[in-house]
Amino acid sequence: MSISPPATRDPGIRVREVSENRGHPVLGALSPSRAGDFLQCPLLYRFRTIDRLPERPGLAAFRGTLVHEVLDRLFDLEPQARDLAAATALTEPALADLLAAEPEAAFALEEDAAWPGPVPEVSEDSRTAVLAQARALLEAYFVMEDPTQVVPEQREQLVEVVLEDEFVLRGYVDRLDSTAAGLRVVDYKTGRSPGPMWEQSAMFQLRFYALIVHRATGRLPHRLQLLYLGNGEVLTYHPDAEDLDRFERKLRALWTAITRAADRSDWRPNQSKKCQWCSHQALCPAFGGTPPPLPGQPDSGSSLTVVQ
Repeated sequence: MSISPPATRDPGIRVREVSENRGHPVLGALSPSRAGDFLQCPLLYRFRTIDRLPERPGLAAFRGTLVHEVLDRLFDLEPQARDLAAATALTEPALADLLAAEPEAAFALEEDAAWPGPVPEVSEDSRTAVLAQARALLEAYFVMEDPTQVVPEQREQLVEVVLEDEFVLRGYVDRLDSTAAGLRVVDYKTGRSPGPMWEQSAMFQLRFYALIVHRATGRLPHRLQLLYLGNGEVLTYHPDAEDLDRFERKLRALWTAITRAADRSDWRPNQSKKCQWCSHQALCPAFGGTPPPLPGQPDSGSSLTVVQ
C-alpha cells in the first residue's frame, strides 16, 4: 500500500482494467491472494470476493503495511541517503498518513475495542508499540539487503495481464529491480519464513508473480525473492518458461473451478487448521452458521462474482 505515489511507477506495465459487466458468471481478475483463498476454502473466497464481508483489521497486517510504506518511501530517496536512520525517521509520518487514509486501521492498534463499532482513538502507547515493532523489522531489512545498491524499475506496482479467453491475472509487486543478471522481483514479508507445511503456499505466490510479470512485460524474471523480515530468511525462485507454462495451466484449471462454483452457487467450506484465524466462523456451516444470501438474488442465491 502506498500513500504518496513513488516517482518510479510505470503505468505501461498495467495492461488494462476490467470492465464491470460482460455477462460472464465470473468477472474480474485472479490475484495471488484470491487464488489462495479459493484453494484454502471456497466459502472463504465467496465471503471475501462476492459478499465482501468486512473483516476486523489485524495488527500483523497493519504492521506489514506500515513497513511496506516506509520501505517504499525509502526508495524515493537518493541511493546514498537510504540508511537505517532515514528509514526510522520515516516511520512516524508513514503511520500518521496510513491512519488518516484508513481510519478503521485504528481497530488493528486498539485490539480491545469492540468490532464493529465506533472507530477508537489510537493511544500513545499503541503508537509507540507499533512504531517500535516496525523499526525492529526495518533493522532486519538492512541486515538482509543494502538498499543503496538496489536499482528499482517499479515499486508497489499493479501488474495486470489479459490472457486468452478473458482470463485476467492481477497482482501488486513490491519491487521490480534491474540487476546485472536480469529482472528481479522482490516481495517483503514481515512475518517469519514458512515451515515445510506452508512453503508450497509461498512458492505458489512466487510462481504467480513470475508468470504475471513474464506475460505482462515479455521478460522472464531472473530471480524472485520473498524477504522474511521476521527471521531474516530469504525464499528464492529462479523461474523457467516451461515451469511457468505448467503453472499457467494450473491457474486456468483453478479459474475453471471458481467459475463452476459460481455457476452452481456451490461454495463449500473446507475445514483446516487455518479456520482458527477466520473472521467468518459464525457464518460458516462447518461451525453451525448460515451464510448470508448471495448478493443480487436474496431468495435463491446468485452466481455473479466480481473478483479483485
